[in-house]
Amino acid sequence: MRVLVAGSTGVIGRRLMPLLDAVGHEPIGLSRSGRGPDGRTLAADALDRDAVSRAVRKAAPDAVVNLLTAIPAAPDPKHLARDFALTNRLRTEGTRNLYDAARDAGTARVLAQGLAYAYQPAGGLADEDAPLWTERTPRQFAPVLSALIDLERTTADEHGLVLRFGHLYGPGSAFAPDGSFTAQVRAGKVPVVGGGHAVLSFTHADDAATAIVAALDKDVTGVLNIVDDTPVTMADFLTRYARMLDAPAPKRAPAALARLAVGGWGVAFMNGLRGADNARARLRLDWRPRHPSWTDGIEAGGTGAAAPDAA
Repeated sequence: MRVLVAGSTGVIGRRLMPLLDAVGHEPIGLSRSGRGPDGRTLAADALDRDAVSRAVRKAAPDAVVNLLTAIPAAPDPKHLARDFALTNRLRTEGTRNLYDAARDAGTARVLAQGLAYAYQPAGGLADEDAPLWTERTPRQFAPVLSALIDLERTTADEHGLVLRFGHLYGPGSAFAPDGSFTAQVRAGKVPVVGGGHAVLSFTHADDAATAIVAALDKDVTGVLNIVDDTPVTMADFLTRYARMLDAPAPKRAPAALARLAVGGWGVAFMNGLRGADNARARLRLDWRPRHPSWTDGIEAGGTGAAAPDAA
């Protein structure tokens, strides 16, 4: 199968391209720079409709994987809307350009990257029927969520599948040895805000890639959560992660004080996020995470950190 990976130089794309090749597909990358292995990456700005059309026509793919993002290495939660403005456009305008070109080229399968931590805060893990965070949405997160909803709607119109990934880690991510979040934790600059009640579901980049491969040849549409098996509260995660990095234990900060530094979204991120359930992906894709816990993935090379002591 000829598979066009739009966003092939990102965290997931760099893991996906060699995997596709290894299992017998013919991967073709699409990125703004056109840089990629063996000259198999085409150059096109996803916001340039004509350039995308030419690239997709040249690739003539059987399937398109939409991983279009432009997320800064260290986004500022207080200015999330600003830092995600280009990614929001890629998820809306860029996605429409890509799908229109794919339809014209006769592409049969469309997959897209979504988020598994955009669910409305509530108790328990969210399955795919749970509502997204459309009520009392933090102001800085509102345009991000709007773009995600648009992406999912546009993908559904193409009878495609959105894979909602959790907090992405692995090589090239914010949790990598040289990642921005890892550096902040090592420096003792990430406190537990409020009670740190947010529940995090993680996804290793390799598990994201294997889920995409599993979905390519299955007649599954809609949305699926692609996360590990071990959700963790923010407070527990920060405490254990700092220990793994041999970093200072995280300090505690009251929400009212932290709001001045990280804004309403930063406080909500620390206390409001809901974890996700992966049972449906296991059933429909016959997929299992290689790293069932974020601690397994980090020990295997996600950050180079040491294995944690038992909590």
